[in-house]
Amino acid sequence: MATERVVSEEQGSEHLNALAKAASAYLRSAKHQPVEWQQWGEEAFAQAEAEDKPILLDIGAVWCHWCHVMDRESYEDAETAKVINDHFVAVKVDRDERPDVDTRYQAAVSAISGQGGWPLTAFLTPDGKPFFGGTYFPPEDRHGRPSFRRVLLTMAEAFQDRRSEVDESAGSVMRAIEHNESFMGRSGNPGPELVAKLVSSALKQFDARSGGFGSQPKFPHSGAIDLLLDSASRVSSGAGAESAKTAAMVTLQKMSRGGIYDHLAGGFHRYSVDDRWVVPHFEKMSYDNSELLKNYVHAFQTFVDPECARVAREMIQWIDEWLSDRERGGFYASQDADYSLDDDGDYFTWTRDEAAEVLTGEELAVASAYYDIGEIGDMHHNPAKNVLHVRGTLEGVAKSNGISLDEAKGLLASAKAKLYAARLKRPTPYVDKTIYVAWNGMMISAYLEAGRVLDMPEVRAFALKSLDRVLEGAWHASTGMAHVVAYGETGVAGARVAGVLDDYVALGHAALDAWEATGEMRYYTVAEEIAQSAVARFYDPVGLGFFDTDAPADGEQRLGALTARRKPLQDSPTPAGNSVAAALLLRLEALNGREDYAVKALETLETFAGVVEHFGLYAASYGLALQRMVQRSVQVCVIGDDAAARRLETVALARYAVNKSVIRLRRDQMGALPPMLAETLPHLPGLQEGSVAVVCSSKGCLPPVRTADELIEAMNQSL
Repeated sequence: MATERVVSEEQGSEHLNALAKAASAYLRSAKHQPVEWQQWGEEAFAQAEAEDKPILLDIGAVWCHWCHVMDRESYEDAETAKVINDHFVAVKVDRDERPDVDTRYQAAVSAISGQGGWPLTAFLTPDGKPFFGGTYFPPEDRHGRPSFRRVLLTMAEAFQDRRSEVDESAGSVMRAIEHNESFMGRSGNPGPELVAKLVSSALKQFDARSGGFGSQPKFPHSGAIDLLLDSASRVSSGAGAESAKTAAMVTLQKMSRGGIYDHLAGGFHRYSVDDRWVVPHFEKMSYDNSELLKNYVHAFQTFVDPECARVAREMIQWIDEWLSDRERGGFYASQDADYSLDDDGDYFTWTRDEAAEVLTGEELAVASAYYDIGEIGDMHHNPAKNVLHVRGTLEGVAKSNGISLDEAKGLLASAKAKLYAARLKRPTPYVDKTIYVAWNGMMISAYLEAGRVLDMPEVRAFALKSLDRVLEGAWHASTGMAHVVAYGETGVAGARVAGVLDDYVALGHAALDAWEATGEMRYYTVAEEIAQSAVARFYDPVGLGFFDTDAPADGEQRLGALTARRKPLQDSPTPAGNSVAAALLLRLEALNGREDYAVKALETLETFAGVVEHFGLYAASYGLALQRMVQRSVQVCVIGDDAAARRLETVALARYAVNKSVIRLRRDQMGALPPMLAETLPHLPGLQEGSVAVVCSSKGCLPPVRTADELIEAMNQSL
């Protein structure tokens, strides 16, 4: 795929900085810049110390539009580069490759300027302590922002002539980071009342007119949607169940009809700049699509909404086509918003004339009415450009065009196919083919759920293939988890990046999901190994809860702000590591009976219980973990390998509940089970013949059942 994001080798080697040796696509895209960039590492810090220069830290990502704007305006400018090279040691970081570096300097710049984001521009002392920072700086003074060159010269002068002020500022910022990342809010016995408060917080921010939460810009908040779906499925929620259902389902419907959804290829863009979901930031992230895929699958499970199933299937189709390594397994990281700085979402948008070129008059009449393709569009930079979004109903479009609904459906389908075929001929936004462990864990879990609920065995099979590849490429019981399985198409291996808490716990859940779907004990065993390693490396036995990075080895000196250890609670935007870790321990404790896992999960949830409600929407994954603890695990074991077993599995999968697991077992797998099931399941009477389902919980297992009605009754007793 062509792109201007990653600089072509054809540009020659007239100037290459140290990023030419980088494995990251984002870092390599800057290798021709006149700035003498270095990667984050000991060499850059040693140079800064030796030359007594401050460090200019730039953190961005290959999918980040404004990162590339700042590259072109400033870092590719020879005069600006000379100022940087004369006065600074320049370090560039890929935030996807080094989330540990990014989170700490985001906290620093937020403490300094009140906001974070990408590109992140920070000025550090030679030992890596931040003393000033911001995000995007323009090449000239504009809109109240100082020019980047003026900022550079001011920071260089401050470092040289006002060192004591710089050091004092750096010290206070580091204290802010350490305080920000180690807050505590212990509260005894968090329970259902706290879950209810988090549900209520989401409902208070629900936008009944347009769906979603709050005002513009709007992000999906997948964790909050799942928390609402879980609440909506429970009889115990009472009158609140209907409010939760409305908020979740209206949000899912409005998003899938909005421009944040790609109506031609499937998949969701990152967020919407307006409150009606019409104009998105066009990049597509693996982690957004994995969690949204779960949302639509969970909504279909509970409310059997055919539109949710359709959106989920279209999302899978897009991920299959664009974001997965079909040959070897594994999911890619992201697709860029645009293919060059002169393209502001043009790949995904349409003028009416562009649509008319590829469609018949009849197709245009239906598509333009349904997708709101008008002479005046939605994009500020080019008002003729339309973001496809659903304005009305297809029934209304059919009526206004004097045709039947079936004719309108046929014309819309052919129009979609033609528009997508025409779009594929445009220069294509770059796909970052890096395979990150945590994001793959999340997508593997989503694919396993979708494959089972939507009866798509090929989707389940690809999830297992991907899990096997990630385990082989990134996990070793003695050395731990790597953060990266493989980089993109260059084949550059890159130095090993140690896995963070998110990598361990997301892949641990994926392995457990694989065991539930297959009954293969190797997946259960590796889930236990990963969880045990996560506890050993990240759990804080003194302050309780989990750090996001492991403890330094004896004699190891962490660079810069990496000396600060943090305990993530906020979903930003991926589920917070502490919440996901607590949920993993609770799932395992229900299967192996390890009380220490239950205690650590409780301690983790207690650690943040006093402050969590202040995070509202951004602590939804905490709410889901707490709900799992409050409700206790329920396992529906379906035993058999015939059509009757498949029917029972379908019934068992109906209705989403965060504490429910559906475990599929063949009869020949009954001799190898996790300890808690091994104690009870094989010894139940009535298992000898035919396919059966057994509902188990902390209270024990109910008698085996053979019919759908009996299974529904058994689940109603336990859930």
